[in-house]
Amino acid sequence: MSDTLANLRLEVYAGDQVKLAENDDWAAGLAPTFVATGASPLPPGSRDAAVVLTLAAGNRYTAVVRGAGGSSGEALLEIYEVP
Repeated sequence: MSDTLANLRLEVYAGDQVKLAENDDWAAGLAPTFVATGASPLPPGSRDAAVVLTLAAGNRYTAVVRGAGGSSGEALLEIYEVP
């Protein structure tokens, strides 16, 4: 797809104000977590973003995906519960 973000940044907020986590270019150490959750694996060295968080139930969270350098395009956001 030509309109897919080639390099993205993921930010997770509690409500709209408090940034809980951010990532640009996921860490290879997360690969076992992808397997444990059944998530789609990310190719080594890809410029995808991923975070692992423990979130309290009942709160409101916001995930924001941005393109590097202000670029625009489409992104797929997947959320999994880690066993």
